[in-house]
Amino acid sequence: MRSLLVRTAMTRWMGFLGFWLLLIGLDPSDFAAGLFAAAAATWTSLRLLPPSDRRLRYAALAKLALRFMQQSIIGGLDVARRALDPRLPLRPGFVAYPVRLPPGTACNAFSALTSVLPGTLPAGVGEHGEIIYHCLDVEQPVAAQLVIDEGLLIRALGGTHGDI
Repeated sequence: MRSLLVRTAMTRWMGFLGFWLLLIGLDPSDFAAGLFAAAAATWTSLRLLPPSDRRLRYAALAKLALRFMQQSIIGGLDVARRALDPRLPLRPGFVAYPVRLPPGTACNAFSALTSVLPGTLPAGVGEHGEIIYHCLDVEQPVAAQLVIDEGLLIRALGGTHGDI
């Protein structure tokens, strides 16, 4: 477990330092601040998201990213169409989605991921753990889309549907 912690810390530190250098550039006067900022970000990330022996599946993560971009474009166009239509074809309401992910980091990531998709917004958690979504059109297949998104996230995080 100790080697996993060290490897994870080094990987995150290098990533944060690389991000710092990307934003600030290789200015010697700012490099010390970058080293400190990367160390602080690494410490915080390790506290908020401890290392796990599960590994990301990059192919599944790429599929999730592509689907996310596709859904964002389609959803944005749909919202724009509805907003500009003189009849304003909205059927707002709430949809309860029985999330399969356990409460915690993965479920929060799913909620955050779906919060930026146009037309739906997580509005809370129901009494049985389901996520309540506010939707612009409840007649759309919102729950079916969420099943696909959740499955892609589960696979990207190294799990399978059987893990849940």
